[in-house]
Amino acid sequence: MRNRLLFAPLAAAFACSLFTASAHAQRARTFVASYGSDSNPCTFGSPCKTFQQAVNVVAVGGEVTAIDSAGFGPINITQAVTITSPDGVEAGIVPNPGGNAITINTTGDVFLRGLTIEGNNSGVDGINESGGGTLGIVHCVIRHFTHDGIYLQPTGILKLSILATIASNNGLNGIDLSPSGGTAGMVGVIDHATASSNGAMGISLWGANSSAKLPNLFSITIVNSDASTNGKNGVEVFHTTGTIPIIAMVRDCIASTNGNDGFLFDSADVSSELVVGHSVAVANGNFGMENVVQTDEFWTFNDNSLVSNLNGSTSGLIRSWSFQ
Repeated sequence: MRNRLLFAPLAAAFACSLFTASAHAQRARTFVASYGSDSNPCTFGSPCKTFQQAVNVVAVGGEVTAIDSAGFGPINITQAVTITSPDGVEAGIVPNPGGNAITINTTGDVFLRGLTIEGNNSGVDGINESGGGTLGIVHCVIRHFTHDGIYLQPTGILKLSILATIASNNGLNGIDLSPSGGTAGMVGVIDHATASSNGAMGISLWGANSSAKLPNLFSITIVNSDASTNGKNGVEVFHTTGTIPIIAMVRDCIASTNGNDGFLFDSADVSSELVVGHSVAVANGNFGMENVVQTDEFWTFNDNSLVSNLNGSTSGLIRSWSFQ
């Protein structure tokens, strides 16, 4: 009897500790809905109201899903997470005036799918990233921001995928890739993207803010994409002496009716390279293709269509690269 009396409170304490640990465990999946409340546990049956609360309570590497169409507020992401909106659901994100819609600062893997990100001409950046890790942006619409639609300035190495995404009608650039710091680099692909009607560049690859050296890379492939009707250039590659070299491959893209050039290459030395193949540059305000500094690393495959550009098809040293 005495042993039983000693065991009973120990068993009760153990059971209580298990319940407490379970109650505080973060969920692998959380949900938001138009009818949700941030006081809810963010389950499917009791969803949250905002993406931020759902991100706050999801486990590292977990998934946040929108159940129905609504606006779910700006997000600050500091851990690996997936935020997704299923087909047929419009998950809207509108920033506070003067803020970003989505701010990312993590070296974890972040995946964004099916989001409508609206700046209302008062938000600064649609997606602003300053960490590293992996970032996937798929089937998103990002528009009406005063600065950039997508502004990626990682301080580490960022592995990037932008797929089937629109970044248009923003004050500066649609997609601005700008590694920043002594060890910053970026590798990735932009596929089936539209970066149009932005104030400056459709797609900007800007190496001047990173002093990283090999084996760190800034290597981007752009395919099946449209960078047209922008205020300045469709696709710009910019690199200065002592900064990270850029290797850019452009294939099956359109860069037309931009205010300046369709494709602009501005590299201080031969460490950077731009290759353009099977692409179109029509009716730009300056040239279809321009090499500003005259280094010999702007290449074409002789299969581009450059027509009716105001000051000519090409300017500067652009070398042909033929298949044998």
